[in-house]
Amino acid sequence: MEKPLRYTSHCDTVMAERQIDRDWVERAVCDPDWCAPDPSGPPTERRFCRIPQRDNRVLRVVCLESETEIRIITAFFDRNAREPR
Repeated sequence: MEKPLRYTSHCDTVMAERQIDRDWVERAVCDPDWCAPDPSGPPTERRFCRIPQRDNRVLRVVCLESETEIRIITAFFDRNAREPR
């Protein structure tokens, strides 16, 4: 069973402002190209995904995963994101 995704009101607002599709966010959360710990510390995590519909720009989604759900805190296109090698 997949965990339900819960969007913060902040995330809903910025997704609308930045024209970020909910499907892209879900893809970044559920099937990221890569992940990194958030500097604010565990258990917050950054998940990254290239979005072909937006010229392969990298979408960064910050989320907080618990045993029962994944809370999506924010999402934005990250110009400085570089996939780890």
